[in-house]
Amino acid sequence: MVWFLEGVCFLPTFLVIWSSCTFIINYLIALFRRDVDVIFPYISDTGAVPPESCLFSLMGTITAFAGFATMFARYKFVQRLTEKRGGVPPALNVATLVAAIVSCVGMCTVATFQETEVRIVHDLGAFFFFTSGVVYIILQAVISYLTYPYGSSKCMCCIRIIFAVVACLGVFPTIICTLLVKKPKLHWNKEDKEYTLHFASAVSEWTVAFTFVFFFFTYIQEFQLFNLRVDTELIEFT
Repeated sequence: MVWFLEGVCFLPTFLVIWSSCTFIINYLIALFRRDVDVIFPYISDTGAVPPESCLFSLMGTITAFAGFATMFARYKFVQRLTEKRGGVPPALNVATLVAAIVSCVGMCTVATFQETEVRIVHDLGAFFFFTSGVVYIILQAVISYLTYPYGSSKCMCCIRIIFAVVACLGVFPTIICTLLVKKPKLHWNKEDKEYTLHFASAVSEWTVAFTFVFFFFTYIQEFQLFNLRVDTELIEFT
């Protein structure tokens, strides 16, 4: 069997590829149309105006659903592993699922409410997407250590801790510097008064975003170890 068809590892595989394409393709289109600058626009800037805004909305929404499917599968895996081996408090696993849901809703909000149209809603969605996403990564890094040696290797546990640290370090300047930028715009010059704040927040935003992407890459090997199925029961026969 082809490796990406083993277990349910097609979920994180698709998520990593699709989410990377979401960020990169929209950036290239916006750059080609000169809607953004070459050096570190905000991710949202690359999907602010048509036609890239339409593509960003579509791809971003699919990314959010793929992300939820992947994180839900991880939740069920940890739940089943805990039933067999113990080690993870059920409340901790539920907390990761809640963080996953909030982050995915935030991603949908970012994708569907462009910053140039409804900025308050867009920024609120981005806040929940990033903060809940970081919380999710931290909790999953903790769970990886609690379930060791079942599922994750020691090396993978360390890698997830590194991702958690990078996400934590990146999310604060992303939020703080963005709030300090009083006049956001699509094109910046180095002479602009708030250019440094914009540059710091944009670099941090891209760093955190791709930290999320590659964190899910660490799920691929683990997701080869289990399957999910849906049971259907007809109510009138139960």
